[in-house]
Amino acid sequence: MDETPMRSTRDERLIRLLDAGELTTDRDPRDKLYSHSVFAQTSLPYRNPGDDVRVWTRSNGQIGLRVEAGTAWSPDKGDFVQIGLPYGPKPRLLLAYLNAEALKQQSAVIEVERSLTAFVKAVRLDPKGRNINAVKEQLTRLSASTIRLGMTAEGEAVMIKSDIVSSFSLWWPKDERQRVLWPSMIRLSPEYFESLQRHAVPLHPHALAALAGSAMALDVYAWLAQRLHRIEQGKPTFIPWTALQGQFGGCYERVRDFRRVFMQTVQDVQSQYRAAKVELDGRGMTLRHSAPPIQGRTAIIARRG
Repeated sequence: MDETPMRSTRDERLIRLLDAGELTTDRDPRDKLYSHSVFAQTSLPYRNPGDDVRVWTRSNGQIGLRVEAGTAWSPDKGDFVQIGLPYGPKPRLLLAYLNAEALKQQSAVIEVERSLTAFVKAVRLDPKGRNINAVKEQLTRLSASTIRLGMTAEGEAVMIKSDIVSSFSLWWPKDERQRVLWPSMIRLSPEYFESLQRHAVPLHPHALAALAGSAMALDVYAWLAQRLHRIEQGKPTFIPWTALQGQFGGCYERVRDFRRVFMQTVQDVQSQYRAAKVELDGRGMTLRHSAPPIQGRTAIIARRG
């Protein structure tokens, strides 16, 4: 299945993007969402890599990400069962939610049951009430994964050698027909929580809701949110298509196929991030200094190119 900018028809997609674009002009939304700067510059899988794939790695300049699929204890089997890698838009949105809850409460412990339903509705993760099990499954995949973050910050190499989630309470439904595992309580690891407090990138909730149908669009939006305001005025940054494909199009064999999808995705993102000054041509992408989509804490990480 190809990664496309949106799942809906083109007309429905444009209407939804334009409607949400009006909302993202708010000066400062009350409930911001957040990405960690590493996730704003690397990415989780766009699609299911398969149960046999247990490790996922991505790097971008001075940023690195390694995700290892995890396991969970099964009270029925009295043993650990394998959990797959997180993939697609849902874990990206869920991670933005977990980050926001932790920062808002200034606590690494998040009671998922109390707030997840409201968040799922707010960002249209389950618009027709049919996909909540898929949301819960991705939350379990994300919680069970071991995630390593590597970065160079202010000239110093930093490695977070810990899971994002250090522990979670797993809910096991008694009805076999509804056997979907999902965490009811999540505790972020101290290392990740400390790093998040220093390297959080604020994102507009309405923009994420509008772009929720595309993992690539969510990645591009978060990337531009942390990148554009750090470019010096009058000194644009150019990125060739091959580098863009390496960052966002690993599932595409041909640059031209990636370019077609990426160009449409950038248009969708710009409908939500209107201050973004970016230009695409036959050579690649030019980034110019732009105001961030919303004000607030931002990541400070040195990066080349």
